[in-house]
Amino acid sequence: MFVSVFDMFKIGVGPSSSHTMGPMLAANRFVVLVREKLPENDGDISLKITLFGSLAHTGVGHGTCKAVFAGLLGFLPDEEMDDFADLFDNLKAKKTLKFNEQEIAFDPDKDIIVDKKTKQLHANSLCFDIADAEGNVVLSETYYSIGGGFIMNEAEMHAPPKQSSKEDIPFPFHNGQEMLEMGSEANLTLAQMKAANELTYRSQKQLDDYLEKIWCVMNDCIERGLKTGGELPGGLFVKRRASDIYKALKGDAGRNDVPLHSAIDWLSAYAMAVNEENAAGGRVVTAPTNGAAGVLPSVIKYYLEHVPNSDKNKVPDMLLTAAVIGGLIKYNASISGAEVGCQGEIGSASAMAAAALCYVLGGTNEQIENAAEIALEHHLGMTCDPIKGLVQIPCIERNGMGAVKAVAAASLAIHGDGTHLVSLDACIETMRVTGRDMDMKYKETSLGGLSVSVVEC
Repeated sequence: MFVSVFDMFKIGVGPSSSHTMGPMLAANRFVVLVREKLPENDGDISLKITLFGSLAHTGVGHGTCKAVFAGLLGFLPDEEMDDFADLFDNLKAKKTLKFNEQEIAFDPDKDIIVDKKTKQLHANSLCFDIADAEGNVVLSETYYSIGGGFIMNEAEMHAPPKQSSKEDIPFPFHNGQEMLEMGSEANLTLAQMKAANELTYRSQKQLDDYLEKIWCVMNDCIERGLKTGGELPGGLFVKRRASDIYKALKGDAGRNDVPLHSAIDWLSAYAMAVNEENAAGGRVVTAPTNGAAGVLPSVIKYYLEHVPNSDKNKVPDMLLTAAVIGGLIKYNASISGAEVGCQGEIGSASAMAAAALCYVLGGTNEQIENAAEIALEHHLGMTCDPIKGLVQIPCIERNGMGAVKAVAAASLAIHGDGTHLVSLDACIETMRVTGRDMDMKYKETSLGGLSVSVVEC
């Protein structure tokens, strides 16, 4: 089992890794397919795109259509989009796309179709069809946005999962038990095993540079969010709160009567800063998703700013440790809210952050595994029910709560010896089964829960 840290932590734009980044990548990938496979055709051809399932239900609030347009125009999630507006205006005016010197009719106002049926393979799917003048489809591909900005086409979804072997990577663990056994046999930390696996495919400098870049983007996102006030877009009139909380906390700094629980406020401010940026369409890092992007960065920031004797040189190993846990969850269950509910997003992020913090607090591999299990266990059953399909309520506050649980889980694990009744593997499997049994209206469709319990004004 190998999920690279380069894939687990991806730089992109808000508000959703599955509904924004995934569709943008899918559209971009389809453009490549068109250039490779579309036969020469002198007649009129046209493109239609169909959004299925959760993408259809909450795509408007998540900016899915804009993401698809951006992908068709050649943009990628980790790139600046300064000239998007001009290119999109040109597309709306001409109603054509041009690939391989061949024009394809596409009206952005009419040629994206919403179909709320869910395809069997995954709740997030979109289909691209190019047809000739008689309506015959000459090129078609379906993509599945499976969470965290990962996408797969139809053939990839049907293919058996790739099994890593000892010839591929030095530590090919597929679950938590194998992870602990390999760590014990090699006398290595989880971060060391993860780094060794990464170095099979890239140099030490490439790995170091990427981890530094990821933390810089995470930290920059926190800092922007802490300085930015105002109201979030989308029609819910949600006021940004992180900056006000941060100002109040800074004003209280140094006072003798500051309560100990102000640590929770710092964590919440850091986490909410990230997810307010995400909700505004800002630049974030999937950790493991956009909707849960604030948990891990806030815990790392908390460690650096508030834990005595913290060491910024340990941040790369925190990211590697978190990526180990995120990879196990993705491989054995899911990180997609549309597939298993928010337990797969905030729950996974909290487990990753708990493991990372436990590591820098001196935890053994067994204590780190315990910390991840505790954090994930106490998110089991959490639904994904964003009001109006926006990644705002309850998502922003939920990141703060996930960060708080991560710190609590790490602390509990450090005060134990690593032995515990429920293993991380058992907890991950429980999450998978719970997600399978969860009603679809609680999985990022905005058809149940808070989505229908609150009157939209």
